[in-house]
Amino acid sequence: MADINQAELERFVHAAVGDMAATISGLLLHIGDRLGLYQAMAGAGPLTADALAARTGTAPRYVREWLSNQAAGGYVRYRAEDDTFELPAEHAAVLADEDSPVFLGGAFEVIASCFSDHDRLVDACRTGAGVGWEQHDERLFSGVHRLFRPGYAANLTTQWIPALDGVDEKLRAGASVADVGCGLGAATLIMADAYPHSTFVGYDYHEESMEAARKSAADAGLARRVRFEAVDASEFPGTGFDLVCLFDCLHDMGDPLGAARHIRQALASDGTLLLVEPFAGDALTENLNPISRAYYGLSTVICTPASLAQPVGLGLGAQAGEARLTEILTEAGFTRVRRAAETPFNLVLEARP
Repeated sequence: MADINQAELERFVHAAVGDMAATISGLLLHIGDRLGLYQAMAGAGPLTADALAARTGTAPRYVREWLSNQAAGGYVRYRAEDDTFELPAEHAAVLADEDSPVFLGGAFEVIASCFSDHDRLVDACRTGAGVGWEQHDERLFSGVHRLFRPGYAANLTTQWIPALDGVDEKLRAGASVADVGCGLGAATLIMADAYPHSTFVGYDYHEESMEAARKSAADAGLARRVRFEAVDASEFPGTGFDLVCLFDCLHDMGDPLGAARHIRQALASDGTLLLVEPFAGDALTENLNPISRAYYGLSTVICTPASLAQPVGLGLGAQAGEARLTEILTEAGFTRVRRAAETPFNLVLEARP
């Protein structure tokens, strides 16, 4: 047996125990999100466990234990003098406000869905088989929507589209837009609301998501200019699009090169591809940080299995990086690819025919 460095052993045990605490606390965060506990605490000031339980129609004994976990993790503040708990406004932006660009409730919903799928994922890791998007626990769909929508709402029409060459002007005048791999249609509807003279179509192979997206469009009063169709990214109909968008989905596709080629053919001669992907450097050594750690984890249980379940099964992964993405777009026939914008979570590329 190799010699053990006792200090290093103790350091790593502490790190692993921290992850153990974070894992179970992530489950409690998801439970609190589903029960509306954070929303009830937001702006309410100090509350006792009994008061929070009364506000949310929950059992006081469970709420007390949940709050104690939250206090131990620093998510809420505990005041021993009156036995109350308070959610700071800064924490409420992350845990309670679904319109906040830093809201993370959806992320924990996504992770919880993957724990439900663990038997299927273990088998996939043994066999190399894929796990299709439609095979996951249904919380994956709503969780991904809630995870990405706040960031899109904060950046898409205010930062990302204006960073593209001439695209904002086209959309304001009236343009044709396709959102490929649109999921529940969050980005599609954000764009449609911001650009009332343009028309939008969302494509995704998951019919249940398309049904939900159609309802959201109708509820928002946008159905006249927005439609959703269940079709594969390499086969969607239509040509002459002024803008085609791929939001956090190219890496999930079995054949991202084939999809990019099809998009190239569907664009107008002066059209634009907007590609949004998880932020990543080009080498693993550039991605050894907490955000990439989360993305590699999600890629292991969602993105890579989804790609491997489809024809070609490239398995690009959620941390492909700008150089690899540019290589795919160039091979697909795009002649100009540039980084148009970025956030700590997103890499935004503009590609032209």
